[in-house]
Amino acid sequence: MSVLHVFDMDGTLLRGSSASLQIGRATGTVEQVAALEAAFVAGRIDTVGFAEGVHRLWRGLTLDLVARVYAGSPWLTGIREVCADIRRRGERSAVITMSPDFFARLLLEEGVDEVVASRFPSVPFVSPVDPAGILTPADKVRIVEELCARHGLPLSRCVAYGDSISDGPLFAHLGATTVAVNADATLAAVAARAYAGEDLLGAYALGRSLIDPTPLTPPP
Repeated sequence: MSVLHVFDMDGTLLRGSSASLQIGRATGTVEQVAALEAAFVAGRIDTVGFAEGVHRLWRGLTLDLVARVYAGSPWLTGIREVCADIRRRGERSAVITMSPDFFARLLLEEGVDEVVASRFPSVPFVSPVDPAGILTPADKVRIVEELCARHGLPLSRCVAYGDSISDGPLFAHLGATTVAVNADATLAAVAARAYAGEDLLGAYALGRSLIDPTPLTPPP
């Protein structure tokens, strides 16, 4: 493997939304979830507090409902095509997200090679959240370091795609191989490239241009 492509999920692959908000809409808890997200952004709760909050809200969640929410969520187009191109080149794709693993792991069906997400109890919930399994923004740096070490890659051969402050530590760590995707102004200002649109192929073309002398031509 010669390149690792690391994608955030909420706000990046999942445009303008998050897994938790999508589940919230389906379970009638969207206002409570939005309040938890606002509290996290404001620093009033951490990722464990957020996970415990949504865990309390979603006692009746089922795997069938999760699958329906996933299918109806506002994903960027081109995810399967990007993953297929990465694999064809002998490279590897990964999604690292603080969102629940029971939702994020469905991206494996799109061709993502590896998903690392916050570990929640099995759905439907009958046990509490284990704080040790809940990821933080800093964990993205640790996980990327571990993935690069496992595959014998320097960090310069890792391209990260993200959208918000939670991707800040990883973008600061990688520097020159970062692509902001429909990002807030803070992250866009520190990214090597920035993409706005609805097709992951466009963001991926920018990512390839950072590490490939013959990059893709972005879609019109």
